[in-house]
Amino acid sequence: MMQQQRLKQQQGLMQQSLYHPGLTASPQTEPILSGNLPPGFDSSTCRSVYVGNISSQVTEQLLQEVFSSTGPLEGCKLIQKDKSSYGFVDYFDRQSAALAIVSLNGRRLFGQCIKVNWAYTSAKREDTSNHFNIFVGDLSPEVTDATLFACFSVYPSCSDARVMWDQKIGRSRGFGFVSFRDQQEAQSAINDLNGKWLGSRQIRCNWATRGAGAGDDIRSSDARSAVELTTGTSDNGQQKANEDAPENNPQYTTVYVGNLAPDVTTIDLHRYFHALGAGVIADVRIQRDRGFGFVRYSNHTEAARAIQLGNARILFGKPIKCSWGGKPTPPGSSTNPLPPPAIGQLPGISAMGLAMYKRQVAWLG
Repeated sequence: MMQQQRLKQQQGLMQQSLYHPGLTASPQTEPILSGNLPPGFDSSTCRSVYVGNISSQVTEQLLQEVFSSTGPLEGCKLIQKDKSSYGFVDYFDRQSAALAIVSLNGRRLFGQCIKVNWAYTSAKREDTSNHFNIFVGDLSPEVTDATLFACFSVYPSCSDARVMWDQKIGRSRGFGFVSFRDQQEAQSAINDLNGKWLGSRQIRCNWATRGAGAGDDIRSSDARSAVELTTGTSDNGQQKANEDAPENNPQYTTVYVGNLAPDVTTIDLHRYFHALGAGVIADVRIQRDRGFGFVRYSNHTEAARAIQLGNARILFGKPIKCSWGGKPTPPGSSTNPLPPPAIGQLPGISAMGLAMYKRQVAWLG
Protein backbone atom coordinates (compact mmCIF):
# COMPACT_ATOMS: atom_id res chain seq x y z
CA MET A 1 0.00 0.00 0.00
CA MET A 2 2.80 2.40 0.93
CA GLN A 3 4.54 1.67 -2.37
CA GLN A 4 1.36 2.45 -4.33
CA GLN A 5 0.90 5.75 -2.49
CA ARG A 6 4.52 6.68 -3.14
CA LEU A 7 4.05 5.84 -6.83
CA LYS A 8 0.95 8.06 -7.02
CA GLN A 9 2.88 10.91 -5.38
CA GLN A 10 5.70 10.53 -7.91
CA GLN A 11 3.21 10.52 -10.78
CA GLY A 12 1.62 13.66 -9.36
CA LEU A 13 5.00 15.36 -9.15
CA MET A 14 5.78 14.43 -12.74
CA GLN A 15 2.47 15.86 -13.93
CA GLN A 16 3.09 19.07 -11.97
CA SER A 17 6.61 19.33 -13.39
CA LEU A 18 5.15 19.20 -16.89
CA TYR A 19 2.12 21.41 -16.48
CA HIS A 20 2.72 23.66 -13.48
CA PRO A 21 4.58 26.97 -13.96
CA GLY A 22 6.33 26.72 -10.60
CA LEU A 23 9.14 24.65 -12.10
CA THR A 24 10.07 27.18 -14.75
CA ALA A 25 9.38 30.51 -13.07
CA SER A 26 7.62 32.13 -10.16
CA PRO A 27 3.93 31.66 -10.94
CA GLN A 28 2.00 34.52 -12.43
CA THR A 29 -1.58 35.02 -11.31
CA GLU A 30 -2.86 36.95 -14.31
CA PRO A 31 -2.26 36.13 -17.99
CA ILE A 32 -1.09 38.68 -20.51
CA LEU A 33 -3.84 39.29 -23.07
CA SER A 34 -2.67 37.99 -26.42
CA GLY A 35 -3.90 36.54 -29.66
CA ASN A 36 -7.09 37.34 -31.52
CA LEU A 37 -9.20 38.80 -28.73
CA PRO A 38 -11.96 41.28 -29.61
CA PRO A 39 -11.17 44.96 -28.97
CA GLY A 40 -12.40 45.93 -25.53
CA PHE A 41 -12.64 42.29 -24.44
CA ASP A 42 -13.24 42.06 -20.67
CA SER A 43 -11.88 38.90 -19.09
CA SER A 44 -12.90 39.81 -15.53
CA THR A 45 -15.90 37.46 -15.59
CA CYS A 46 -14.61 34.88 -18.07
CA ARG A 47 -14.27 31.28 -16.86
CA SER A 48 -13.65 29.53 -20.17
CA VAL A 49 -10.48 29.07 -22.22
CA TYR A 50 -9.85 28.26 -25.86
CA VAL A 51 -7.23 25.62 -26.65
CA GLY A 52 -5.75 25.57 -30.14
CA ASN A 53 -3.09 23.67 -32.11
CA ILE A 54 -3.93 20.38 -30.39
CA SER A 55 -2.33 17.23 -31.77
CA SER A 56 -4.73 14.80 -33.40
CA GLN A 57 -3.45 12.18 -30.94
CA VAL A 58 -4.95 14.06 -27.99
CA THR A 59 -8.28 12.71 -26.76
CA GLU A 60 -10.97 14.64 -24.92
CA GLN A 61 -10.21 12.62 -21.80
CA LEU A 62 -6.52 13.58 -21.94
CA LEU A 63 -7.40 17.24 -22.56
CA GLN A 64 -9.65 17.16 -19.52
CA GLU A 65 -6.92 15.58 -17.41
CA VAL A 66 -4.33 18.15 -18.47
CA PHE A 67 -6.51 21.18 -17.78
CA SER A 68 -7.91 19.85 -14.52
CA SER A 69 -4.38 20.35 -13.16
CA THR A 70 -5.22 24.04 -12.59
CA GLY A 71 -8.71 23.59 -11.11
CA PRO A 72 -11.99 21.65 -11.25
CA LEU A 73 -13.70 21.65 -14.64
CA GLU A 74 -17.31 22.41 -15.41
CA GLY A 75 -16.99 21.12 -18.96
CA CYS A 76 -14.52 20.16 -21.68
CA LYS A 77 -15.12 19.88 -25.42
CA LEU A 78 -12.61 18.75 -28.07
CA ILE A 79 -13.29 19.42 -31.75
CA GLN A 80 -11.08 16.94 -33.57
CA LYS A 81 -9.51 17.68 -36.96
CA ASP A 82 -7.13 15.67 -39.12
CA LYS A 83 -4.05 17.82 -38.59
CA SER A 84 -4.73 20.20 -35.70
CA SER A 85 -7.70 20.06 -33.33
CA TYR A 86 -9.05 22.68 -30.97
CA GLY A 87 -11.28 22.75 -27.91
CA PHE A 88 -12.91 24.69 -25.10
CA VAL A 89 -12.50 24.18 -21.37
CA ASP A 90 -14.95 25.62 -18.83
CA TYR A 91 -13.94 26.15 -15.21
CA PHE A 92 -16.06 26.82 -12.14
CA ASP A 93 -14.00 29.90 -11.28
CA ARG A 94 -12.04 32.55 -13.17
CA GLN A 95 -8.82 32.04 -11.18
CA SER A 96 -8.44 28.47 -12.42
CA ALA A 97 -9.00 29.62 -16.02
CA ALA A 98 -6.39 32.38 -15.65
CA LEU A 99 -3.90 29.91 -14.19
CA ALA A 100 -4.50 27.57 -17.13
CA ILE A 101 -3.61 30.34 -19.60
CA VAL A 102 -0.49 31.30 -17.67
CA SER A 103 0.82 27.78 -17.05
CA LEU A 104 -0.33 25.77 -20.06
CA ASN A 105 -0.03 28.15 -23.03
CA GLY A 106 2.90 26.99 -25.16
CA ARG A 107 3.23 23.60 -23.48
CA ARG A 108 3.86 20.56 -25.68
CA LEU A 109 1.37 17.75 -26.13
CA PHE A 110 2.61 15.03 -28.46
CA GLY A 111 5.18 17.39 -29.94
CA GLN A 112 2.83 20.35 -30.58
CA CYS A 113 2.79 23.59 -28.58
CA ILE A 114 -0.81 24.19 -27.57
CA LYS A 115 -2.25 27.71 -27.66
CA VAL A 116 -4.38 28.69 -24.66
CA ASN A 117 -6.33 31.93 -24.38
CA TRP A 118 -9.61 33.33 -23.13
CA ALA A 119 -12.63 31.98 -24.98
CA TYR A 120 -15.09 34.43 -26.49
CA THR A 121 -17.99 34.39 -28.91
CA SER A 122 -17.34 35.72 -32.40
CA ALA A 123 -20.53 37.75 -32.14
CA LYS A 124 -18.61 40.27 -30.04
CA ARG A 125 -16.87 41.52 -33.18
CA GLU A 126 -18.56 44.03 -35.41
CA ASP A 127 -19.25 43.12 -39.04
CA THR A 128 -16.52 44.97 -40.96
CA SER A 129 -17.21 43.53 -44.40
CA ASN A 130 -17.99 46.99 -45.81
CA HIS A 131 -15.36 48.88 -43.83
CA PHE A 132 -12.02 50.31 -44.99
CA ASN A 133 -8.97 48.28 -43.98
CA ILE A 134 -5.35 49.28 -43.50
CA PHE A 135 -2.28 47.09 -43.11
CA VAL A 136 -0.05 47.60 -40.05
CA GLY A 137 3.41 46.03 -40.20
CA ASP A 138 6.53 45.73 -38.04
CA LEU A 139 4.49 44.97 -34.92
CA SER A 140 6.51 43.99 -31.86
CA PRO A 141 5.77 40.56 -30.33
CA GLU A 142 3.94 41.97 -27.32
CA VAL A 143 1.31 43.84 -29.39
CA THR A 144 -2.12 42.19 -29.13
CA ASP A 145 -5.49 42.88 -30.74
CA ALA A 146 -6.42 45.03 -27.76
CA THR A 147 -3.15 47.00 -27.93
CA LEU A 148 -3.55 47.61 -31.66
CA PHE A 149 -7.15 48.71 -31.25
CA ALA A 150 -6.24 51.08 -28.41
CA CYS A 151 -3.63 52.73 -30.64
CA PHE A 152 -6.02 53.36 -33.54
CA SER A 153 -9.23 53.96 -31.57
CA VAL A 154 -8.31 57.64 -31.27
CA TYR A 155 -10.18 57.77 -34.58
CA PRO A 156 -13.91 57.38 -33.74
CA SER A 157 -14.71 55.24 -36.77
CA CYS A 158 -12.12 52.55 -35.91
CA SER A 159 -14.17 49.37 -35.73
CA ASP A 160 -11.77 46.45 -35.42
CA ALA A 161 -8.10 45.50 -35.06
CA ARG A 162 -6.54 42.09 -35.55
CA VAL A 163 -2.99 40.85 -35.14
CA MET A 164 -2.17 37.91 -37.41
CA TRP A 165 -0.95 34.91 -35.42
CA ASP A 166 1.05 31.83 -36.33
CA GLN A 167 -1.16 29.16 -34.80
CA LYS A 168 1.54 26.48 -35.00
CA ILE A 169 3.84 28.12 -32.47
CA GLY A 170 1.41 30.57 -30.90
CA ARG A 171 3.10 33.88 -31.66
CA SER A 172 2.45 37.04 -33.61
CA ARG A 173 3.45 37.10 -37.28
CA GLY A 174 4.45 40.76 -36.90
CA PHE A 175 1.59 42.42 -38.76
CA GLY A 176 -2.14 43.04 -38.54
CA PHE A 177 -5.16 44.84 -39.99
CA VAL A 178 -7.27 47.73 -38.69
CA SER A 179 -10.77 48.52 -39.97
CA PHE A 180 -12.51 51.90 -40.17
CA ARG A 181 -16.09 52.88 -40.95
CA ASP A 182 -14.91 56.15 -42.47
CA GLN A 183 -12.46 56.17 -45.39
CA GLN A 184 -11.03 59.59 -44.59
CA GLU A 185 -10.23 58.59 -41.03
CA ALA A 186 -8.48 55.48 -42.33
CA GLN A 187 -6.35 57.70 -44.56
CA SER A 188 -5.64 60.01 -41.62
CA ALA A 189 -4.53 57.04 -39.53
CA ILE A 190 -2.07 56.02 -42.25
CA ASN A 191 -0.70 59.56 -42.51
CA ASP A 192 -0.52 60.18 -38.77
CA LEU A 193 0.65 56.83 -37.38
CA ASN A 194 3.02 55.51 -40.04
CA GLY A 195 6.46 55.40 -38.42
CA LYS A 196 5.13 55.98 -34.91
CA TRP A 197 6.21 53.80 -32.00
CA LEU A 198 3.91 51.07 -30.74
CA GLY A 199 5.50 48.92 -28.08
CA SER A 200 9.17 48.48 -28.90
CA ARG A 201 9.00 49.21 -32.66
CA GLN A 202 8.04 51.79 -35.23
CA ILE A 203 4.99 50.55 -37.12
CA ARG A 204 4.33 50.78 -40.87
CA CYS A 205 0.85 51.71 -42.10
CA ASN A 206 -0.59 51.44 -45.60
CA TRP A 207 -3.79 50.54 -47.39
CA ALA A 208 -4.48 46.82 -47.28
CA THR A 209 -4.53 46.79 -51.11
CA ARG A 210 -3.53 49.11 -53.88
CA GLY A 211 -6.52 51.19 -54.84
CA ALA A 212 -8.13 50.86 -51.42
CA GLY A 213 -7.75 54.58 -51.03
CA ALA A 214 -10.01 54.98 -54.03
CA GLY A 215 -12.69 52.80 -52.49
CA ASP A 216 -11.47 49.39 -53.59
CA ASP A 217 -10.92 48.22 -50.03
CA ILE A 218 -10.27 44.65 -49.05
CA ARG A 219 -12.93 42.73 -47.17
CA SER A 220 -11.99 41.52 -43.71
CA SER A 221 -12.98 37.99 -44.69
CA ASP A 222 -10.01 38.05 -47.07
CA ALA A 223 -7.56 38.76 -44.26
CA ARG A 224 -5.34 35.82 -45.17
CA SER A 225 -4.97 36.77 -48.83
CA ALA A 226 -4.46 40.38 -47.84
CA VAL A 227 -0.95 39.47 -46.80
CA GLU A 228 -0.14 38.49 -50.36
CA LEU A 229 -1.82 41.58 -51.77
CA THR A 230 -0.08 44.03 -49.49
CA THR A 231 3.45 42.73 -49.89
CA GLY A 232 5.29 44.10 -52.88
CA THR A 233 2.62 46.59 -53.89
CA SER A 234 3.58 49.77 -52.06
CA ASP A 235 6.29 52.18 -53.08
CA ASN A 236 8.13 51.98 -49.77
CA GLY A 237 9.31 48.40 -50.21
CA GLN A 238 6.73 46.77 -47.99
CA GLN A 239 7.57 43.26 -49.16
CA LYS A 240 11.24 43.53 -48.33
CA ALA A 241 10.41 45.04 -44.94
CA ASN A 242 8.15 42.12 -44.10
CA GLU A 243 10.66 39.53 -45.29
CA ASP A 244 13.47 41.17 -43.34
CA ALA A 245 11.42 41.49 -40.13
CA PRO A 246 12.85 39.28 -37.36
CA GLU A 247 9.61 37.28 -37.13
CA ASN A 248 10.00 36.13 -40.73
CA ASN A 249 13.79 35.98 -41.08
CA PRO A 250 15.38 32.64 -40.12
CA GLN A 251 18.73 34.39 -39.61
CA TYR A 252 17.39 35.86 -36.35
CA THR A 253 18.15 33.38 -33.57
CA THR A 254 18.81 35.70 -30.62
CA VAL A 255 16.35 36.65 -27.87
CA TYR A 256 16.59 40.09 -26.28
CA VAL A 257 15.79 39.94 -22.56
CA GLY A 258 14.95 43.26 -20.92
CA ASN A 259 13.85 44.57 -17.50
CA LEU A 260 16.40 42.41 -15.71
CA ALA A 261 16.91 42.83 -11.99
CA PRO A 262 20.35 44.22 -11.01
CA ASP A 263 21.33 40.95 -9.33
CA VAL A 264 20.81 38.77 -12.41
CA THR A 265 24.08 37.31 -13.72
CA THR A 266 24.94 35.56 -16.97
CA ILE A 267 24.75 32.23 -15.14
CA ASP A 268 21.32 33.10 -13.73
CA LEU A 269 20.02 33.99 -17.19
CA HIS A 270 21.44 30.78 -18.65
CA ARG A 271 19.82 28.66 -15.93
CA TYR A 272 16.49 30.39 -16.38
CA PHE A 273 16.24 29.91 -20.15
CA HIS A 274 17.66 26.41 -19.94
CA ALA A 275 14.75 25.55 -17.62
CA LEU A 276 12.24 26.81 -20.19
CA GLY A 277 13.24 23.95 -22.47
CA ALA A 278 12.73 25.97 -25.65
CA GLY A 279 15.78 24.58 -27.44
CA VAL A 280 19.57 24.49 -27.66
CA ILE A 281 21.27 27.56 -26.17
CA ALA A 282 24.44 28.58 -28.01
CA ASP A 283 25.39 31.79 -26.20
CA VAL A 284 24.30 33.98 -23.27
CA ARG A 285 25.43 37.54 -22.67
CA ILE A 286 24.31 40.20 -20.23
CA GLN A 287 24.85 43.90 -19.55
CA ARG A 288 23.99 44.16 -15.86
CA ASP A 289 24.50 47.90 -15.66
CA ARG A 290 21.92 48.44 -18.42
CA GLY A 291 19.42 45.82 -17.30
CA PHE A 292 19.27 43.60 -20.36
CA GLY A 293 20.86 40.57 -21.95
CA PHE A 294 20.80 38.25 -24.95
CA VAL A 295 20.24 34.51 -25.31
CA ARG A 296 21.19 32.98 -28.68
CA TYR A 297 19.61 29.71 -29.80
CA SER A 298 20.67 27.23 -32.47
CA ASN A 299 17.81 28.19 -34.80
CA HIS A 300 14.99 30.66 -35.41
CA THR A 301 12.16 28.37 -34.28
CA GLU A 302 13.73 27.72 -30.89
CA ALA A 303 14.30 31.44 -30.32
CA ALA A 304 10.66 32.16 -31.22
CA ARG A 305 9.53 29.52 -28.74
CA ALA A 306 11.73 31.03 -26.02
CA ILE A 307 10.18 34.47 -26.60
CA GLN A 308 6.70 33.01 -26.34
CA LEU A 309 7.48 30.96 -23.22
CA GLY A 310 9.66 33.48 -21.40
CA ASN A 311 7.98 36.85 -21.97
CA ALA A 312 6.49 38.41 -18.80
CA ARG A 313 7.73 35.59 -16.55
CA ILE A 314 9.19 36.57 -13.20
CA LEU A 315 12.97 36.46 -12.70
CA PHE A 316 14.37 37.71 -9.41
CA GLY A 317 11.12 39.52 -8.65
CA LYS A 318 10.74 41.35 -11.98
CA PRO A 319 8.74 40.44 -15.10
CA ILE A 320 11.23 40.09 -17.95
CA LYS A 321 10.54 41.33 -21.46
CA CYS A 322 11.48 39.01 -24.31
CA SER A 323 11.65 40.01 -27.97
CA TRP A 324 13.89 39.54 -30.99
CA GLY A 325 17.48 40.71 -30.91
CA GLY A 326 18.25 43.73 -33.05
CA LYS A 327 20.52 41.98 -35.57
CA PRO A 328 20.51 38.66 -37.44
CA THR A 329 23.00 36.03 -36.36
CA PRO A 330 26.18 36.34 -38.48
CA PRO A 331 26.79 33.40 -40.86
CA GLY A 332 29.22 30.87 -39.44
CA SER A 333 28.37 31.57 -35.81
CA SER A 334 28.76 28.54 -33.59
CA THR A 335 25.58 26.62 -32.85
CA ASN A 336 27.27 24.26 -30.42
CA PRO A 337 25.29 24.06 -27.17
CA LEU A 338 26.65 25.65 -24.03
CA PRO A 339 27.34 23.20 -21.21
CA PRO A 340 24.12 22.87 -19.18
CA PRO A 341 24.06 24.87 -15.95
CA ALA A 342 24.09 23.14 -12.58
CA ILE A 343 20.42 22.34 -12.07
CA GLY A 344 20.75 22.04 -8.33
CA GLN A 345 21.46 25.78 -8.03
CA LEU A 346 18.42 27.03 -9.97
CA PRO A 347 16.49 29.34 -7.59
CA GLY A 348 13.17 27.86 -6.46
CA ILE A 349 13.52 24.63 -8.46
CA SER A 350 14.71 21.32 -7.05
CA ALA A 351 17.09 19.17 -9.03
CA MET A 352 14.62 16.26 -8.94
CA GLY A 353 11.74 18.43 -10.12
CA LEU A 354 13.68 19.90 -13.01
CA ALA A 355 14.98 16.48 -14.05
CA MET A 356 11.43 15.12 -14.14
CA TYR A 357 10.29 18.15 -16.12
CA LYS A 358 13.04 17.63 -18.71
CA ARG A 359 12.23 13.93 -19.04
CA GLN A 360 8.56 14.66 -19.60
CA VAL A 361 9.25 17.36 -22.17
CA ALA A 362 11.62 15.02 -24.01
CA TRP A 363 9.02 12.25 -23.95
CA LEU A 364 6.22 14.44 -25.32
CA GLY A 365 8.44 16.27 -27.83
